[in-house]
Amino acid sequence: MGVQANFADQARVFGHDAVAVAANTNVTGLSNAALYVGGAGNVHVTMQSGNAAIFKQVNAGTFLPILVTGVDTRTATDASTATDILAIY
Repeated sequence: MGVQANFADQARVFGHDAVAVAANTNVTGLSNAALYVGGAGNVHVTMQSGNAAIFKQVNAGTFLPILVTGVDTRTATDASTATDILAIY
């Protein structure tokens, strides 16, 4: 087994930078970022495919292992209600 088997069992680190997603903004042009949600709520995103999606009732402290190109935190019916969102590249 050795090192190769141990390496295969380890979680992969995929981010080398993180940027805060400001409240009341529509952030676009993210470079296929994953998300960390610091404050509970809904997260409205544009997926890498270009489709919009709303992740509802995301718990505080959750990593979303998805690839997004945008996050909408503006005040609107379908916008994010979660807070303290980080885009991880």
